[in-house]
Amino acid sequence: MSEEIKLTREQTLNVAYLADLVLSEEEIEKFRSWLKEALDCTLVLQELDTTHLLQVGHITGLTNVWQEDVIKPSLTQEQALANAPRSLAGYFRVNCVLEK
Repeated sequence: MSEEIKLTREQTLNVAYLADLVLSEEEIEKFRSWLKEALDCTLVLQELDTTHLLQVGHITGLTNVWQEDVIKPSLTQEQALANAPRSLAGYFRVNCVLEK
């Protein structure tokens, strides 16, 4: 391997933020080390000769297939709510998932 990835503390913190991780000072360095090791592995992949491999990421000649919308029998509102743990005014009632 001729190169090595350089990963700054700020880049590490940015990746942790994107992953919604809260890291202690000790964990920041440990995470930086693990992340750097994983990124260094990608350098090995870049050195591989892939000229003899078939390209599979882009397939030509395909078109979208659309299915007609057809009205079919379905559950009534009462049937759909019959086994719900909680309902209110004809709707499923769930816990709040948004933070204020």
